[in-house]
Amino acid sequence: MTDEPLHVLIIGAGTGGMCLAHGLRRAGISVAVYERYRTRSDGLHGYRVGINPTGCRALRECLPPELFQTFLATTARPPRYFNVLTEQLHRTASFPLRPDADPTSIDQSVSRMTLRQVLLTDLEDVVHFGRTFTHFQQRDGRVTAYFADGTSATGDLLVAADGTHSAVRRQYLPHAVVKDAGSINIASKIPLTEYTRSLLSDEVRQGISLIFGAGGVMGVLHVMEFKWDRRGEIKPGIGVTDASMISSWPGLLYDNTRDHINLIIWTTASRFPANVMELRGEPLAQIALELTRNWHPNLRELLRHSDPGSVVPVKVATSVPVEPWPSSHVTLLGDAIHTMTPGRGVGANTALRDAALLRRELVACAAGAKSLLSAVADYEAEMIRYGFARVADSLRTNGTNGDDRIYKPVIGRLAMLAARGYFSVTSRVPPLRRKFVDQLYEYRGADG
Repeated sequence: MTDEPLHVLIIGAGTGGMCLAHGLRRAGISVAVYERYRTRSDGLHGYRVGINPTGCRALRECLPPELFQTFLATTARPPRYFNVLTEQLHRTASFPLRPDADPTSIDQSVSRMTLRQVLLTDLEDVVHFGRTFTHFQQRDGRVTAYFADGTSATGDLLVAADGTHSAVRRQYLPHAVVKDAGSINIASKIPLTEYTRSLLSDEVRQGISLIFGAGGVMGVLHVMEFKWDRRGEIKPGIGVTDASMISSWPGLLYDNTRDHINLIIWTTASRFPANVMELRGEPLAQIALELTRNWHPNLRELLRHSDPGSVVPVKVATSVPVEPWPSSHVTLLGDAIHTMTPGRGVGANTALRDAALLRRELVACAAGAKSLLSAVADYEAEMIRYGFARVADSLRTNGTNGDDRIYKPVIGRLAMLAARGYFSVTSRVPPLRRKFVDQLYEYRGADG
């Protein structure tokens, strides 16, 4: 413990890092964030991220109350169903989701760009753009971060929130590696128009739909409808409180998010051309169309109407678990330490959970209840436990692991039939359906 005020350096202005920054600022702890992007609009942040109850509670804990209300106002319409479909749009299963009134007890659908703008709100004096981290040095109970532009910053704690390819992790924990999971996604955004809307049933349009395609080509589809229109003006019928929140929120000036359909397809990496990670736009959309040549015409029509600038490849990665390390004046959160596949949809939420936990530990340190190293050690002990458990869960989800049996020539067909059969029976037997939904909410944090 020290008589000097605590000062925290955060590398990376992503979801977890910015949530932590708000939490520390709100607690009166000095914080500075260093972000490699040059402006708050840089980077591809348009795709959906589901903020589950765990993530919502972390945001509520860390954000100022009015900004948390702005977050809720800027979410898309929440999904009403979890659907399981075949590639021909035949319904295998449909699970009605809870219509809970409490916004922190359901999954919130947000655009990554919109969430980024919310989290950057009111921290203009804290975030330093255009700072690419190169290395750090610990000395005399302090830590100094160095940047590519020749500048540096010194604080009491350095938090790596710089994502899967964390430069901090490479220096601090060189044995903590991230490996390819063996699958690749092609993500696309389709503008939501009267025509593209007509290609989807109401149940699909109002839900999140998992597509089990024949031959081991998987997909996920969700529609994102916001409270503002294509001109950025509040839609008719939006409540007065939400309308006021959005209208007075400066982040909308930087946000190009509009109503759209997200369609993501994935399969084992061996089915893609060797240069797939170098492709963008139309050539990549053509690969998606080739992979889905036996899919329903409506799904292929959606792919044809995708915004070319939105079509990108994503190589799915996963962290290799590591044993606990001696705590110091450097720590990590989110993808910087526990990158996970998107199979369970909890990556961003786990980063938010990290941020709230680390905030609580640092508040205790600032209050003199424990030393900084004890606070970091207590945070890391808990974070490592649940973080790598989520990594393992995500890797076991159907199709995210390139070695999954669903991709095998013969057994893959049987595995596909078994997966479809499980969902079909579960959705049709009321006790099993209730149990499935209860377990879904329990895992995603609705029950504690």
